[in-house]
Order: sequence, then structure tokens, then C-alpha cells
Amino acid sequence: MSQQPGRRPSKPYRRPQKDPVRILAYEALRAVDERDAYANLVLPPLLRKAREGGDFDARDAALATELVYGSLRWQGTYDAIIAQCVDRPLREVDPPVLDVLTLGAHQLLGTRIPSHAAVSASVELARVVLGDGRAKFVNAVLRKVAAHDLDGWLERVAPEYDKDPEDYLGLVHAHPRWIVSALWDALGGGRAGIEDLLEADNERPEVTLVARPGRSTAEELLTVAGEESALPGRWSPYAVRLAEGGEPGALDPVREGRAGVQDEGSQLVALALANAPVEGPDRAWLDGCAGPGGKAALLAALAAQRGAALLASEKQPHRARLVARALEGNPGPYAVIAADGTRPAWRPGAFDRVLVDVPCTGLGALRRRPEARWRRRPEDLDGFAPLQRELLRQALAAVRVGGVVGYATCSPHPAETRAVVDDVLKGRGGEPFETEWIDARPLMPGVPALGDGPDVQLWPHLHGTDAMYLALLRRTA
Repeated sequence: MSQQPGRRPSKPYRRPQKDPVRILAYEALRAVDERDAYANLVLPPLLRKAREGGDFDARDAALATELVYGSLRWQGTYDAIIAQCVDRPLREVDPPVLDVLTLGAHQLLGTRIPSHAAVSASVELARVVLGDGRAKFVNAVLRKVAAHDLDGWLERVAPEYDKDPEDYLGLVHAHPRWIVSALWDALGGGRAGIEDLLEADNERPEVTLVARPGRSTAEELLTVAGEESALPGRWSPYAVRLAEGGEPGALDPVREGRAGVQDEGSQLVALALANAPVEGPDRAWLDGCAGPGGKAALLAALAAQRGAALLASEKQPHRARLVARALEGNPGPYAVIAADGTRPAWRPGAFDRVLVDVPCTGLGALRRRPEARWRRRPEDLDGFAPLQRELLRQALAAVRVGGVVGYATCSPHPAETRAVVDDVLKGRGGEPFETEWIDARPLMPGVPALGDGPDVQLWPHLHGTDAMYLALLRRTA
């Protein structure tokens, strides 16, 4: 057929190029969005499958990880920027399209990928997963995003600090305003401290190992991992920090269960409870909220060295199975049960030491679960409050006179820390308990900046740990 006069010849259709790295990152974001999944649970099996298929090397895995975690970490800030570049309210943009736009925005604003490559790769991804029509929309929006770097966009979307400090910090450091306010209240002090904390929340945490006492040592882990791949822990004598990209599962002590992955703050909490002075016998220990098993495994190993036995209780059966797996091979006596800590399966006063690491908002682990900052709401605090108080009440009932209870939570929010302990000790909502505080600070030797006591709040920017809280209490009557 002859070409009609005055008409340009049409371009032949080009199939979109499939980029396995960006397709995997997109699939991870969709799982987080659609299923309320956590990236640290979704991403590893996707990466493992890609490696087994021969599509990925170490650099591909590193880029996919950065795209997923960076997009989730900065999601709120990118939403504010993308909203300036679309012609409709952001809520009217289909979630799959928004995921592609967020991945593109992170490549443009949060990585060293050249702008033309970031836009081109994102459009190709859109063609594969969304179709050619919506790929044109993605192209138009990302070209607008590419007009400024991140600092330039923040000047446009963030208010001045003096006019609205919380909103400014929230956009500049990618945290919801209510979390900025809560962290600032808990931390105290001026602008520098809260900015340091928010910046630490946006850094990828180190992988920290724990050598389970009597089964492994930090020295063994350092030797097995190699000097170039590992460093000693900062505070815990059982901790070893892996260099970026280190694979814990490749180490024999971890594979054999003699060591595990555990944040150093979590180790410090378990060690402080184990070393707190008790009056009288020291034979029966309880971990009342044991899942997924990190603290329980460390406590069981310490208990075994002293001839004590640990009972690890976890309400959810699938998490109780994780605890049993973590404790498997412990040399001393222990038991794992699926039981509700608010309806104890044990008699009152049966234990010398009790730990309750209660369910919480997880605001102390935003480095590890960046999506949680956008998923949590202020009203979640009210949902956890009754459970936290009842678990502490039952822990105090479970310990004998002279024994010690540790109340721990991975949140620095005042409503989940000191307020819970004060309410229970004063009998608000139940009978008061006769107790005395134990100063937890001397039980974390060498750890600086632990505050005025007697309870302890750890911080990512001060201690390099999750923001764990610990209160130690002794029953006196």
C-alpha cells in the first residue's frame, strides 16, 4: 500500500524491555501495598528466587534492595512531590501507577542514576506492568519530577522551619508529622537532636549477630566472618556487626543455631534482665512475649549456664514455632508454649525473672521497617495500651517476691513506655503492686547517654541500636 501524501510514516511498535531489577522492586512494593506485608519479609524470597533463576548478581540485588527500601522510606516526601506534578488528587492515581512513580522518583531524587536513565527505565517498567497508555502518564509526571533535585523540591513543598517545625522536619526527613512530634517529646532537647534521630531512622541498619553463650562466642563469629567482613559489637559482649552485604546464613554458627541475628539493643535488654540482682533463688525464668525468639534464645543460653530453666510463651502458634526453632539445641532445660500472657498458663509467683517485650507500634525500629512509619496511626497507641498494661500486670503477678520483671518495648513513645509502667504501679485499671525500681543503667556497662534512670531508653543516633525501652522492677510484697 502506498504512503498517503502528507502523512509521516508510523514508527514500528517496539516491545518494552523487561528489567528484572525494577520488576522485582515493583512486585515488592505491590506486596507491601496490597497485603500490608513488610518489605523485610517480602524481599528476601524474591531476591533468592531471582538469584536461583540466574537473572541476578550481587549488584542487581543491591540495586533492587535500595529501590525498595528507599521508595518505602521516602514515600511520604515523594507523595508530596508527585502531587505537585499530577493534574488530579493523589488519591485518584491508581496504586500500581503510584508505585511506579515512587520508584521513578526515588531513582531521580535519591540515587545517582542519571535523570534520563531513571525516566527511561521507569517508563519501560510502566509499559511492562501497566501498559503503553499509562506509561505515557508516567513519562509526563517523571519529566516534571526531574526538573529539580531533592533539595530543590523540598524548598517548594516544605514549610519554613520557624513556621511549622514538625511539618518541615517530617517532609525533609520523611516521617509523618505525628511521629516527629512524638519522637521529639520522648527525646527532648532542641532541633539538632531530633534531626540526628530522624536521619538515623533513614539509614539502613547494620546486620548484628549474637553469639549464644555456651554455644558460640563473638570471637568465633569474627573469625568465621573474617576481619574484612565483621566488627565487634559496640556494647554487648556477644555482638558482632556484619559489613554491608554480609550474609548471616552463610556462617556455620548461624546455620547451626549457635548464633543468630539480633539487634544489639535487644541483646542489651535481655542481658540487663539476666544480670539484675534478685533476692533468693534464681531457677525459673519466663519470657512472656517470646516471639519471634531472639531474646528467648539469649535468655535460655544464659539461664542454662546458671542451672536455671526458661519458659518461653508466645500467643500466636506460628510465632511460637519460630521461638522453638530459635531455642532448638539449647543445652539447658527450657520449654516453649503457645499461650496468652494476659491469661497465664502458670501459677502466680512461679518465676524469679520475667521479661515482657510487649507488642507496640514499633516506632523504635523504623530503620528496619520503613513502611511502618506510613502505616501506623496515632490511634494505634490506644489499641495497644490495654494489652501492654495487662501484660505488665500479669508479669508482676507471675514473679515471686524478691524477683525481677523487665518491661520492654521497641518504641520510644511516652505512651508506650513510662506511662504504662506508672499506670500499672499506681493501680490504674487494676490492683497496685508493691514494687521498687531497679536502676537499669549500671546493667548496661559502657553504654553512654542513658538518661536520668532508673529506666533506660536506647536510641539509633546515640547507640546505633533500635530505640528499645527497658524498665526493671522488683516485687517487694
